[in-house]
Order: sequence, then structure tokens, then C-alpha cells
Amino acid sequence: MKERAGIQSVEVGFGLLEALSLASGPLMLRDLAAAAGMSAAKAHRYLVSFQRLRLVAQDAASTRYDLGPAALKLGLASLSRLDAVKLARERIGSLVEQIGHTLALAVWGNQGPTIVHWEESPQAVTVNLRLGDVMPLLSSATGRCFAAFLSRDAITPLLKDELALAQKQGRTDVPASLAQARALLDEVRQRGAARVVDTLLPGIVAFCVPVFDSDGHMVLGLVALGPSGTFDPEWDGAVDRPLRAAARQLSSDLGFRG
Repeated sequence: MKERAGIQSVEVGFGLLEALSLASGPLMLRDLAAAAGMSAAKAHRYLVSFQRLRLVAQDAASTRYDLGPAALKLGLASLSRLDAVKLARERIGSLVEQIGHTLALAVWGNQGPTIVHWEESPQAVTVNLRLGDVMPLLSSATGRCFAAFLSRDAITPLLKDELALAQKQGRTDVPASLAQARALLDEVRQRGAARVVDTLLPGIVAFCVPVFDSDGHMVLGLVALGPSGTFDPEWDGAVDRPLRAAARQLSSDLGFRG
């Protein structure tokens, strides 16, 4: 497909805005120009126009440049239109092809982590899961991920209920106490993802990685699962690595900068 014509100067100038968005704070002209890969004189010409448009502001005392109120307005408008599930659904097909296993999307619903989208790979996994199913907090990768990254106040009552039920059923594949559950969730936070092997579904391995919004809240769980015979269960393995990369990109596109 022939590339459509654009305005090169706009694309070049955007490099300055992008450099400011990635910086930890306001920048001097020379540093901003260097970050954008242009001379200070050239950068200054663009910055004059950006200041007129209020996309960039310059502090009178320090002479440093930062993003202006118009840039904030544009950013907030863009964030208000973002739908995490819609964004993820648009990309999940290519991720299924890359990983070669079934993927699902989960959000926090009224009853807990809820499956809202399901895309099977050619190696479809036969599992008794449906859209709308609520996943347990301690025996599923999805539940562990949400339990680790949501607030303790919201999660603790649900953990206590699930622990009491597990003890009543005599289960040995989940933590036996609240202290053990919290230790498990601490490990999930340290790793940045959750994994279960033969816990909820016999013969099935699953990973869940969190997707965060601009406020740092987990808004989506990206889940991969497959049969233990063909699914790579290793951390930083053939499934874990691309799954994390996809979650990081989604989080970034939703405005997360953690």
C-alpha cells in the first residue's frame, strides 16, 4: 500500500512533545533538543509555535520547557474515550497467533474477576469456562492477579470467605490461612504476574498479567491458558514474555506510566 502524504514538519515537531511526555520533569532547551534529535535552534522555532498553541509552556525563572495546558486537555480527552476491553479485543487475535494458546480478558465485576472475552487458539483448550464466569481468587491465575493488585480493603473479606469455603471442602491446593494467602499475593506483586499449574483445571497451565490505567488501577486481566503438555509454564518463557509485553503496551496506551 502506498504511504499517504503527510506534513513532515508536524511529524518532526511532535518529537519535541514526545520527548517532554517521556521526561521526568521540565527540560532545558539543549536537553529537549537532544532528546528529540534536532539542533537547539530548530527546536526553538517549533517551541515558539507550540507555546502559542499552549501545547508547551516555559517557566520564566528556570527557562525550562514542559507540556502546556492544551496538551493536558488533549490527553484527558483521549483517556476519557479509551475502553480497555475494546482496545485489548482489537489486539488479542494477533497475540493468540504469536503465543499459540487460548487467551481471555477479565475485568473486576460485581462478584469478582469476570471473564468478558474469550479467543481460542487452533489448539483449543477444552475447559468448562464461559463468558461471565467469575474466577476464584486463590485457585485461578486470574483471581490471584486481581487479588494482588486491587486494594487490600476490597479483597480481604472475599479472601476470608474463599478460605473458609476451601477449608470446609478440605482443599489442599490453596493457602490454608489469610497469612499464607497474603504471602502468595505478595509473590504475585513481586513477579508482576500470576500463574497456576493444575490448580483450578487439571492438566491446564494459566498465566494472568495486569493491565493498568492512567491512575495506576488494574482495569483488565490478560489471561493465557493451555494444556500442560504444550504450554510453556516457565517465567519469562514463550508464553509469559509476549503476554507481559502486550500488557505493558496496553497499559502504556491507557496512560499508565508506572
